[in-house]
Amino acid sequence: MRKLSILIVEDGTSQREMLKGFLQSEGYDVSEAKRGDEALEMVKKEYFQLLLLDYKMPGVDGMTVLEAVKRLNPEISVIMMTAFGTTETAVKAMKAGAADYILKPIDLDELAILISRISERHILLKENEILREELREKGVTTDQIIYKSREMEELINLTGRVAGSNAAVLIQGESGTGKELFARLIHSLSTRSGHPMIILNCAALPENLLESELFGHEKGAFTGASQRRVGRFEEADGGTLFFDEIGELTPSIQVKLLRFLQEQEFQRLGGNQTFRSDVRIISATNQDLEERVKKGKFREDTFYRLNVVTLSIPPLRERKEDLIPLLAHFLNFFSSRNRKKIEGIEPKARDLLLKYDYPGNIRELENIIERAVVITREKFITTADLPFTEASPFMSDDIETGNLKSAVEALELRMIRQAIAHTSNHQTKAAEMLGISERMLRYKLKKYGH
Repeated sequence: MRKLSILIVEDGTSQREMLKGFLQSEGYDVSEAKRGDEALEMVKKEYFQLLLLDYKMPGVDGMTVLEAVKRLNPEISVIMMTAFGTTETAVKAMKAGAADYILKPIDLDELAILISRISERHILLKENEILREELREKGVTTDQIIYKSREMEELINLTGRVAGSNAAVLIQGESGTGKELFARLIHSLSTRSGHPMIILNCAALPENLLESELFGHEKGAFTGASQRRVGRFEEADGGTLFFDEIGELTPSIQVKLLRFLQEQEFQRLGGNQTFRSDVRIISATNQDLEERVKKGKFREDTFYRLNVVTLSIPPLRERKEDLIPLLAHFLNFFSSRNRKKIEGIEPKARDLLLKYDYPGNIRELENIIERAVVITREKFITTADLPFTEASPFMSDDIETGNLKSAVEALELRMIRQAIAHTSNHQTKAAEMLGISERMLRYKLKKYGH
């Protein structure tokens, strides 16, 4: 891919020429400006991806240029250069939109690394723009995958590159992170998008039924098999089969699945005829499959067949940047659905929402905002509409403001939420994890308004 087009804005002739020579030797397309006003005129007329901008210049200074450039084109990256390096100056430049900051005298090796990172970022943005255009042409959007963070930008990019192949994909992530959305995105972008995507939740069926679901059965194959049934492999022929919660497959089913993964062949239960099916496999799990392999709970050969490419979705607590667009999306969506005119979230409530760690990830955030929209009497969501408070011990290291009863209840609620999220809302398993009866769990869920 073509290297960045760079504009050096520097009033010192020797410094400007040194930088230009170095960057041209690195293969970049380089232009130069001696003054801030000259630079702004060039940005209006020409295409630049990166500005190396001197902080202190006569006339129009670097900060003024930076702010004006960002108004003209927010996608232009800016590295601020200065001999007057202070923390205050750096913070001011970064707040105004600078991508980075470098001190004079300039270390060329450091500069090369900074520019390389920015170049990678521009490549990523360009590839994702192409990806979105391809989706639009197919009538598909990524509206349900809402993000702002670099981590998700890179993940979407990898998803786009993987989609065009026939490789098996394993999607890893905690409950509620959106694994099925990524599976659907892969299918939508693939050459198989005109064929069905069949979804099978491996935890929802017992072993004897799961085998029939996958491979189908002949009439009389078992008690109650009154007629022939086509399985998921046949239904998905030409398309995609998505195994949700793949870690729940028993070893015997894993063996049968392995044969299909190796040969693309299978037999119906109770039959001898061998069938072939052209199916791409996408799997998802919230478990550590490698650890299960080590413990002998998941077959190593099956694991490697499923795990040709791995997509790891980070939990929401590790990408807090995404909270802001997600909050806006869910607030608009549930306000519209419930025909309520909610104008926003009050600052204190917003602060709590941004600090919370979301053990249930996006699914939990969605639930919290839907609940808040439904119960609020105000035009703005307030702290009273949220299911947690400042006194919650998991929200802050300072719990002295709350009494013992409220602190214990907050901790209890958090543990219940984590168990429910970890078991994908399976109340029996959640109760077992918490060491209480299912009846007690239902009581506590009702008590806390869930």
